[in-house]
Amino acid sequence: MFTGIVTDVGRVLSVEERGALRRMRVACAYAPDTIALGASIACSGPCLTVVARGPEGEGAWFEVDVGAETLDKTSAGAWREGTRLNLERALKIGDELGGHIVTGHVDAVARIEKVEPFDGMSRFSIRVPREFVRFVAPKGSVALDGTSLTVNDVDGEAFSVLLIPHTLKVTTWGERKEGDPLNFEVDLMARYAARLAQTPA
Repeated sequence: MFTGIVTDVGRVLSVEERGALRRMRVACAYAPDTIALGASIACSGPCLTVVARGPEGEGAWFEVDVGAETLDKTSAGAWREGTRLNLERALKIGDELGGHIVTGHVDAVARIEKVEPFDGMSRFSIRVPREFVRFVAPKGSVALDGTSLTVNDVDGEAFSVLLIPHTLKVTTWGERKEGDPLNFEVDLMARYAARLAQTPA
């Protein structure tokens, strides 16, 4: 489990094709001795398992195997050497829950339709596949590229989020532009509420 509060921005160092999966090495600022083999790290949304790690400059590198499903259903298939990723380590009991409960299981790839910068902030208009619109509500939560964000308003298949200067600075959002793909995860509570509404009593 995660909170959608990004703790570092990593950078893809290498991508190695291994049949139906890809081994990726990511540089980060985490201390290498704090990254355990088998640990889960959310990488711009998808929860990935650490299979190797070591020191890299003043930080560390870790490697993950990205499977065919993740490559097909998320933006991970487009990650290349140099791609920057929003990173978050798994939630520990007792940690502050600053965002919302995020599983790291991406539901769909959304797209940025419009970016409106103002006063150091930016408003993003996001389009999601039609079948996921019912999970998005004004003032509700969504996870986009691993970031917990509050929905401002909803208009058909699009919704908007407002990012403050701090978020733009410490995540990859400051680099985002119109047309960019985003890994979209439905809020867990919205998912179960929708399921309960569909199930006969």
